[in-house]
Amino acid sequence: MTQEGDQPDQFTASQREGLEARRLDQERTLAAMHRLETALESAAPRREGTWRDEVMAALNVLGEASTEEADNAARPGSLLSDIAHNQPRLRNRVRGIRTQYRQLRERIAELERELHQSEEAPPDFADLRQRLAWILTALRHVRARESDLLYEAYYDAFRRDLAEDAG
Repeated sequence: MTQEGDQPDQFTASQREGLEARRLDQERTLAAMHRLETALESAAPRREGTWRDEVMAALNVLGEASTEEADNAARPGSLLSDIAHNQPRLRNRVRGIRTQYRQLRERIAELERELHQSEEAPPDFADLRQRLAWILTALRHVRARESDLLYEAYYDAFRRDLAEDAG
């Protein structure tokens, strides 16, 4: 955002690029989340193999999207990096969000491995639905926390609501 005491009245070009990159990352991840939800909602009894294949494909897309989003957010020019650098009081929250994203990516990778290992046995689709629903809920939670942090940082830097500038 800005250095403390420095009060420009708008984002820098770099910050605008960061906002756009974040928006694109979030759209890609949200589309992957919807794809996984659709796969999880499909009928599983008597078509366990097809169901598992659809879930595995959707989970793979979500894993790739969330990894790319996290990699982009970790770059030195990202909005989270900008906040951590320029607003020291928010550094721990940035670190916490990054940690939560990392933990979710690890859970996604674990479930991908588990699904690949159990291809011979029919999956416990009720259990998998529950565990993947937890991941989707946790992902929504951390995305909301990140949005809150970005809005708070924006307000602190510019002393006005982000929605006012969008309009």
